[in-house]
Amino acid sequence: MAAAEEGGAYGCPTLPLANGRSIPVLGLGTSHQGGYSHDAVVHALQKCGIRHIDTAKRYGCESLLQKAIKESGVKREDLWITTKLWHSDYGYENTKKACLESCERLGVEYLDLYLIHWPDAHVPGKSNREVRAETWRAMEELYEKGLCRSIGVSNFLISHLEQLKEDCVITPHVNQVEYHPFQRPQELVDYCRSRDIVFEGYCPLAKGEALTHPSVIQLAKKYGRTPAQICIRWSIQNGIVTIPKSTKAERIQENCKVFDFTIAEDDVDILNGMHDGRHVSWDPSLIV
Repeated sequence: MAAAEEGGAYGCPTLPLANGRSIPVLGLGTSHQGGYSHDAVVHALQKCGIRHIDTAKRYGCESLLQKAIKESGVKREDLWITTKLWHSDYGYENTKKACLESCERLGVEYLDLYLIHWPDAHVPGKSNREVRAETWRAMEELYEKGLCRSIGVSNFLISHLEQLKEDCVITPHVNQVEYHPFQRPQELVDYCRSRDIVFEGYCPLAKGEALTHPSVIQLAKKYGRTPAQICIRWSIQNGIVTIPKSTKAERIQENCKVFDFTIAEDDVDILNGMHDGRHVSWDPSLIV
């Protein structure tokens, strides 16, 4: 595989979505937390072979990404760009407007994937379910017009997805949720698979907490890898589209070198057994 020879994400495998498109299994997460690094994004695109960028309106770096993508020289058609709709823009008309604004900030004519960021709507006088359904109808329209090549949700649990199923026509192509050795929501993963929804995981290193766990350190030694590479490889082997985040070029390089080794089944089981239900990000379980 090219990835092994290049020592990066070149030739990164993809997973098929229900609509026939293919999403790279490894992406670069960007966010407002821990800052944004123009040089790191350019490095990821030019030197590491990263072709999947994940962002959101809430992170405030869409227009900065436009500059980094331009500078990298990578063609738009070779990229997978995901951004997300924040709850301040939920609702039918607002969603359509927000999508166009995100495209403008990113300097693109279409999005590869557009996600509803969070199941809580914060709209006075309307239920979350009502607002999610109205918002999703706009997403379906954006998809049908080709402005969004794929559409999905983020932080949605089975109950939220079941409601959407009753209220709408198109099944989300992706559900992006927190996923790492301490937070492995297998029931949700299985549910998504049963409905052909690709599961995407953020915070694969548990914001660094997984890197100091004795089992992860032990496996890193066994495979001659870093703890971060063990966590990312484990996530990918579990069939999860994985989006580690870093603002350091050398860390991004390290995070990409995960396609030239395989973790044995017994060791995957060890990592699977670390699940204790903790969240290092938002917990959507209280949202109806």
